[in-house]
Amino acid sequence: MLPQKTRLWHPPSVPQAACLSFPLPCPAVPAAGLGSHGVPGCAGASRPQSRPAGASAPTPARPGPAAPGLGAGPESAPARGGSRGVRPLPVSPCELASLPSPIHQAGMAPRGCRGVLCGMSSLLDDIVLTHSLFLPTERFLQQLHQQYPGGPRGGSGLRRKRAVLAVLLHFLETYKGLLQEEESAGKVIKELYLLIMKDTSLYHELEDEIIKLHQLVETVELKVADETPPPNKQVKPLFRHFRRIDSCLQTRVAFRGSDEIFCRVYMPDHSYVTIRSRLSASVQDILASVTEKLQYSEEQSARGDALILVTMASSGEKAVLQPSEECVFTTLGINSHLFACTRDTFDSLVPLPEEIQVVPGDTEIHRAEPEDVANHLTAFHWELFRCIHELEFVDYVFHGERGRRETANLELLLQRCSEVQHWVGTELLLCEGLGKRAHLLKKLIKIAAICKQNQDMLSFYAIVIGLNNAAVSRLRLTWEKLPGKFKNLFRKFENLTDPCRNHKTYREVLAKMKPPLIPFVPLILKDLTFLHEGSKTLLDGLVNVEKLHCIAEKVRTVRKYRSRPLCLELEASPAQLQTKAYVRQLRVIDNQNLLFELSYKLEPGSQ
Repeated sequence: MLPQKTRLWHPPSVPQAACLSFPLPCPAVPAAGLGSHGVPGCAGASRPQSRPAGASAPTPARPGPAAPGLGAGPESAPARGGSRGVRPLPVSPCELASLPSPIHQAGMAPRGCRGVLCGMSSLLDDIVLTHSLFLPTERFLQQLHQQYPGGPRGGSGLRRKRAVLAVLLHFLETYKGLLQEEESAGKVIKELYLLIMKDTSLYHELEDEIIKLHQLVETVELKVADETPPPNKQVKPLFRHFRRIDSCLQTRVAFRGSDEIFCRVYMPDHSYVTIRSRLSASVQDILASVTEKLQYSEEQSARGDALILVTMASSGEKAVLQPSEECVFTTLGINSHLFACTRDTFDSLVPLPEEIQVVPGDTEIHRAEPEDVANHLTAFHWELFRCIHELEFVDYVFHGERGRRETANLELLLQRCSEVQHWVGTELLLCEGLGKRAHLLKKLIKIAAICKQNQDMLSFYAIVIGLNNAAVSRLRLTWEKLPGKFKNLFRKFENLTDPCRNHKTYREVLAKMKPPLIPFVPLILKDLTFLHEGSKTLLDGLVNVEKLHCIAEKVRTVRKYRSRPLCLELEASPAQLQTKAYVRQLRVIDNQNLLFELSYKLEPGSQ
């Protein structure tokens, strides 16, 4: 049994007797109490052991949803939460705040202990990355605050202060800008920060850590509820919003839920109003802004003519959004739009006319060099990839307590991946001449090759998937005119993107690459989804630490991919700026039925 005081540290969804669970083999662990470092439950703690060689991973309940070209199954899967041989480690989730204590004493540790210290450091990172799966961030920080002891300098009190400071530093370094959206968390951090700064006993012992803490707190710009927001906040442009050249040429910056954007909301007659809204605004807030713009009276609402918000795709598919839904802007499809109407006019809604002219003509891709297009694709996708906070991957799959608010940057990159896939088909199917179309097909394969050389696997994958679109692959005459060299090259690309054996070929190629690189992000999400569905986070009041470790390891691969800056030499000539603007504002047809119509017009008899 845990000491009585530790029972208060368990998350509401976990029984009071909950412990962390580690799979065997695991060293014997004494009952909870002061360990060798004066920390409750710290003695004998070690990182989860890897599965013995030759042991097969258990089959999950069901695989996660597969993105285009994705098969089932992750690169590796954790043991099930309910598997045999799981031994509880008697330490409450919040007592992990004490684990870094020996890490900071690594210099004084005897030889042979470094592996354990490294494992504990990894465990700390695992918990900071994944704690929201079983403990809300505010509660996590409150317990960390309570762990900070008062009393005289020295002894176990100083060791615990070291531990709390180490966890707080690691937490701030990991979360950074996300804390701007966490008002309650920001308040707790500021209280703990002031408590630490007033503690004169730490100045001589941990002067470097105190200075680092001060710098981090200033950097993250913590948001507190009683603080007034800064005036004249800049409005950020989203994809496909107004298509302003000056906006698309700017370096992309990360979006946060409090950022303000401009958005068009259309009426049934295709007129529209432009509103200014927070990115995380709810449907109810958006409708309130639209009602104000339209000067919609309360009398009309009382008569049952209240407005509803509808998302409409270019194919005509539509769905009513619920008033409580948030962050709808970044979840829209490529050519989807928001409509405001009454329930009586819902059935009469029709999509906007195609934004792209379905007429033959040369676009920028016919004039630009393959190297320039590929390099600008890589540069833009690197900007988008860098904007994604690593915790967005966890929130996107697990829907943590922060909701979908913090996944805007990840959702924008996924939209971009789909956009590039449809761009390939759009450009080919709008090219009427057979010879010209075969030349464009050759250029697109060359662009994919250069993207692979740039280690931009996102662009590479998207282009190959786009070329495998049924409306493109059926163009038999076009593919026959392709030179044999490029036919063989494309076959190699198809083998590389083959989902057989859980994308084995792609994973082997990716493992040989060194950062910086841009992975095929949908595959990372598929792996995380498989980990989520394949084992339980909580079982009989135990937190499945092996699962959390596997999730954190997957997130750390993203950290590794971005550990070095991307260096591409791009000229600033007018021609290059024109190519840059073209690549960043692709005009695509995402209606598959329309793509098939264009395909049959070009080659009616092809199969």
